[in-house]
Amino acid sequence: MPSDESHGPVPTKPTRRTFLSAATVTAAAAVAAPLAADPARAGGHGADDGPGRPVRPQSPDRELRRLLAEVDQRRIEAIVRRLAAFGTRHTLSSQDDPERGIGAARDWIHQQLQSYVAGSGGRLTVELQSYIQQPASRIPVPTRITNVVATLRGTTSPDRVYVITGHYDSRCTDVMDFTSDAPGADDDASGVAVLMELARVMSTRPMEATVVFAAVAGEEQNLYGSTYLAQQYKAAGTDIQGMFSNDIVGSSRADDGTRDPKSVRLFAEGVPTSETPGQASTRQSVGGENDSSSRQLARFVSDVAENSATGMGVRVVYRRDRYLRGSDHIAFLREGWPAGRFTEPNEDFAHQHQDVRVVDGKQFGDLPEFCDFGYITRVARVNGAVLWSLAQGPGTPKRATIVTTNLTNDTELRWERGTEPDLAGYEVLWRETTAPEWTHAIEVGDVTTTTVNLSKDNVFFGIRAVDRDGHRSPVAFPQPGS
Repeated sequence: MPSDESHGPVPTKPTRRTFLSAATVTAAAAVAAPLAADPARAGGHGADDGPGRPVRPQSPDRELRRLLAEVDQRRIEAIVRRLAAFGTRHTLSSQDDPERGIGAARDWIHQQLQSYVAGSGGRLTVELQSYIQQPASRIPVPTRITNVVATLRGTTSPDRVYVITGHYDSRCTDVMDFTSDAPGADDDASGVAVLMELARVMSTRPMEATVVFAAVAGEEQNLYGSTYLAQQYKAAGTDIQGMFSNDIVGSSRADDGTRDPKSVRLFAEGVPTSETPGQASTRQSVGGENDSSSRQLARFVSDVAENSATGMGVRVVYRRDRYLRGSDHIAFLREGWPAGRFTEPNEDFAHQHQDVRVVDGKQFGDLPEFCDFGYITRVARVNGAVLWSLAQGPGTPKRATIVTTNLTNDTELRWERGTEPDLAGYEVLWRETTAPEWTHAIEVGDVTTTTVNLSKDNVFFGIRAVDRDGHRSPVAFPQPGS
């Protein structure tokens, strides 16, 4: 697993010096002290490295380490076992049986999340978000779909929102069989356990931005619950700056018996490249094929979550999701928000979506016995590190622009200043166009425009915000403009 300082060798590049406008230099000096307080900023750069310092991971602060230490494996196991004990949580199963079916699971999740409200200082609220889904794909009759949504309101930037989901519905091999047992321990009681345990430990702490913990329904039928949740946020004009689905995070075991207990996959969608109509003959593609907001969010995850406090590595996969399948993050991608899906590194298909049965003396089915509760706990810590770092840091810069209306070997960048009260300034990041990760960061201070003596034709640029405690935002990839 990479250490806090490992980002690999930085490619050698021609010597250049950074040119900043007079306003930038003045502002940079004003915030030099708080920015320099970050240990990762020490040392400067070599003569052949190009402008800026090498990019290094963001180390967990003391409070984050305490938070992650509170994530309790015993509680996670208890949640998975209790959800599996409802027999089936199929979307079409009973809504009013107190012991079996999706209604019983819904009420239990709501009750548990509600029990965390008292310790939140009034910041946590819990609601049942319901609607009637009319007959559609895998829904033969009008059916009530209910999400259980716990919202931890931010203290200083409450309008900036981050969402984590797991789906509490389950299924058999026959997706329309709503009477047979479908314990759904791995798929997806494991993901629900992650969000519930994080809601418990995070609700006791003030968070600067708002974090939503949502147990959604209807995923196995066609992402109905998450689609409704995303649509409600869209209609309300919610500023969602990151979303993660935790779906099948219960085991590191593959169907051939191999294990990878210290790794979790994160699926992150890219974007297509397009040309401005009528200008294809005069202007080359601006790039950005690997720089969607979801890819920048994935880079942020690796930056803050691969460390000793989580005990995990993150394998980012440059795809929307796996073949033939899709999870609840897709509902948020459809609305234009950055989103990704956490899932285990391998899959044991013999124990997924299978009716509970015994073959040759061996029991099959998505049962708690096939879960690795230590693994789920580590996945929860990855999510916790990411959500804490997002919510306690500044928001992703908005309206980031790279000026492309003049011919020059310098690069002019602009963006909109954030509103966080502890905002210290900004960094310009750059990398070679063939590099998968950002390699260099240039501190530019509390400004909204800067000029860098590097050609926009040769490298990619990004912009991120930094607060007084050294927390950094995800990177904004600038769009061409004037």
